[in-house]
Amino acid sequence: MQKSILILGACGQIGTELTMELRAKHGSETVIASDIREASENLMESGPFELLDATNYEAIEDVVMHYEIDEVYLMAAMLSATAEKFPMRAWNLNMNSLFNVLNLAKEKKISKIFWPSSIAVFGLNTPKENTPQHAIMEPSTVYGISKQSGERWCEYYFKKFDVDVRSVRYPGLISWKTMPGGGTTDYAVEIYHKALETGEYNCFLSEDTKLPMMYMDDAIRATIKLMESPSENLKIRSSYNLGSMSFTPAEVANSIQARMPNFKMAYEPDFRQQIADSWPSSIDDSAAKTDWGWEPRFDLNATTKEMLENLGKLP
Repeated sequence: MQKSILILGACGQIGTELTMELRAKHGSETVIASDIREASENLMESGPFELLDATNYEAIEDVVMHYEIDEVYLMAAMLSATAEKFPMRAWNLNMNSLFNVLNLAKEKKISKIFWPSSIAVFGLNTPKENTPQHAIMEPSTVYGISKQSGERWCEYYFKKFDVDVRSVRYPGLISWKTMPGGGTTDYAVEIYHKALETGEYNCFLSEDTKLPMMYMDDAIRATIKLMESPSENLKIRSSYNLGSMSFTPAEVANSIQARMPNFKMAYEPDFRQQIADSWPSSIDDSAAKTDWGWEPRFDLNATTKEMLENLGKLP
C-alpha cells in the first residue's frame, strides 16, 4: 500500500522543494502539502493542499485522519533573524508544532516524523571548527533555544514512547527556486540575486564570517535519505550533524567574480553578525556518514554555477 505524507510548512524555503521532490518520487496524490498561507501556483496545482496552522492539534489530526497519513515532515518554523524580533511567537510556533506531531505519533496516528534542527543549537563555547556531533550547546538565540529544546524532546519521545522521529541539523541553505525566510545565512542567497540584478551587494555579515552552508539539492537528498534509512541503523534520535561546505562572504564574492568580474561587494554588519558569531565555522558530520551513508555533492563553485545559471534563466 502506498504511504501518504503530510508536509507542514510546505510554503517555506525547504518545504517548497521538499514537497515537489517527494511528489515526483511517490506520486502527487500521496503527498499532502499544507501551510498557514496559500502556496505558489506550481505547488498548489501539483497535488493536494490544505490550509493548516501547525500549532492547531485538532486541525492537524483531522487532516491526518482524512488522508490516512503515515509520515509527517514538520518544516514550519520561525527562523533565527525573524525569531529575535518576535520571541514568544517563535517559541509558540517552533515548540507547539513539534509537540503536536510527537503526540500524534505517540498515539500511533502517524508512524514516522521528520523534524529539522539547526546549527543554531550551538553557542559561543562550542568548538567552532569541525564542531562534533556531541558538543556543548549554549544557544544564544530564540531560534537556537527552541531547536535545542526540540532535540531533547525528540530523543525523549523516542526513548519513552518509541516514536520514530528523525532529524538533521541543517546548515545555511542556498536555493535559486525559493527565497529564504528570515535566517542569518540568507545573504548567501540574496548575493546571487543582487549580482544579476544590480551587479553589487551590501552584505549584513563581515567578509571573514565563515559559516557551514549547503546547496538545497543536497539538503533535500539528505532529508529523504534519512527518512528512508532502516530504523535500526540510526544511533542518534536528537539530531544528526549535517555538513557540506563552509565559506565566508568574501569567498562567495570571489566565486561570483570569477564569472562576473565587475561584481562589487560591500559589508555593513547588522544584528545578524552577533548571531553568526555564535555559530560553528565547520561541521563534523561523520555520524551521519557512518549511520546512513550521507555524502554531499555540491561545493561552493558548483553552487555558484547552479545559482547564476538558473537565476539567469528566470523571467
